[in-house]
Amino acid sequence: MWLIAAVFAGVLGACSQRYGYHRDELYFLAAGRHPAWGYPDQPLLTPMLARALSAIDPNSLLLLRVPSILAATLVVLCAGWMAGEFGGGRAARALAAGAVAASEIVMATGHLLSTATFDLAAWSVIVLLVLKLLRADADPRWWLALGPVVGAGLLNKALLALPVAVLVAALLAVGPRKSFVTRYFPLAVGIAVAMWLPYLWWQGQHGWPQWRLSRSIAGGSSGTSSTRVQFVVLQLGLMGPLLVPLWAFGWWRLWKQPRWRAFAVTYVVLFAGFLAAGGKAYYLGGMYPVLEAAAAVPVAAWLAGHRKYWPAAVSVLTVSAVVAAVLFLPVLPTTAQRSSVLRAVNYDAAETIGWPTYVREIADARTTYAPTAELLTANYGEAGAIERYGSPYGLPTPHSGHNSYWYWGPPPGSSQVLTIGLPQTTVDRICLAPTLIGRLDNGLGIHNDEQHAPLFRCTPRAPWTTIWPHLQGLG
Repeated sequence: MWLIAAVFAGVLGACSQRYGYHRDELYFLAAGRHPAWGYPDQPLLTPMLARALSAIDPNSLLLLRVPSILAATLVVLCAGWMAGEFGGGRAARALAAGAVAASEIVMATGHLLSTATFDLAAWSVIVLLVLKLLRADADPRWWLALGPVVGAGLLNKALLALPVAVLVAALLAVGPRKSFVTRYFPLAVGIAVAMWLPYLWWQGQHGWPQWRLSRSIAGGSSGTSSTRVQFVVLQLGLMGPLLVPLWAFGWWRLWKQPRWRAFAVTYVVLFAGFLAAGGKAYYLGGMYPVLEAAAAVPVAAWLAGHRKYWPAAVSVLTVSAVVAAVLFLPVLPTTAQRSSVLRAVNYDAAETIGWPTYVREIADARTTYAPTAELLTANYGEAGAIERYGSPYGLPTPHSGHNSYWYWGPPPGSSQVLTIGLPQTTVDRICLAPTLIGRLDNGLGIHNDEQHAPLFRCTPRAPWTTIWPHLQGLG
């Protein structure tokens, strides 16, 4: 198990500096420069972590991604420890850890600084601690560890509240309930809520934008939003298609065991809930390590009596890991991302390519056509890239109506702006006689979200403080 985790972490580290920043990473760095108890689209943990790492070395992509590598590796280790809680020995722990290390979702999220990675890690630790509390000889003081883990997870991603609530409800509904009969349970709840309160206070003070954003994502505003059909189909790929039988068997095993049945119920309820609400496919990803860990125990026991099949099992894990690495880690040449098939499978890879080129083109257009103009972008990726790469060109701090950038304010007065990525309809609505002065081109023929984005020179129809309320976008 430890060897598998070490190799997994080594592979993520070796790939961490290929390609470039993801748009979300650029946004986390920008948000970290505006410390707050919360943001419209997330709590404070990941932006503050980005701020701390940037203070150490603002130019190191590897350093920025080390916490995610460690968090993803923790998910792998937790899977092995879960198998131990299910009664497995060394082989079962290794099988569970190997299956999770070979998974597409853990590999993909572990490669980038992402709230999803820390969400997976927090949920994995929560499940492991709950399994310890479900032991026949459980020590109830594990609740005192569970409270801070839940609190920290909620400071990373508010969505964690849903699986936690569903798991608690499932335990109360199907048992075992005796774990709650202790004074440590309300203490754990109090600790978690107290840690989460500053973020809830911020959201309340700003009209609960997180709720509005979640509805926007459900409506398809995010590049990784999915239809309900896609949500179902993508569940078969989160851990890799070859490993579907393993986690399906794990679900069945949990259902058949009264002590662990609550996890099977939690999976079904979350699946139905996310499907009905239009959630992203990866929202359910945290459930698969426990399913695979549950299956690993009887599978490893069977393999112990049929040793000739171990090479086949290892081969399945190896093939799954290689396919996941090729598709979800930046191991291919950047030009490979021209493929529409690769973009359909892994949308995020193309979003890590071309940012320095785009910023240079923005700087050239500004110098040529609007040397004193402010910058107004369509999304936080463009704005974050300008903040990261714009200093050598003397570019001003950008503005945007997207998510947190809208809260950080409009351009000054009625100043002329260079718009980046805003559609023609929006530009015509807010500008007097706008002029198209160019389009972005990464020079690689890769069709990511910024490729061919238009650049307009814009004189606003009214002061920006008047226009600004109409430019807010959450998604």
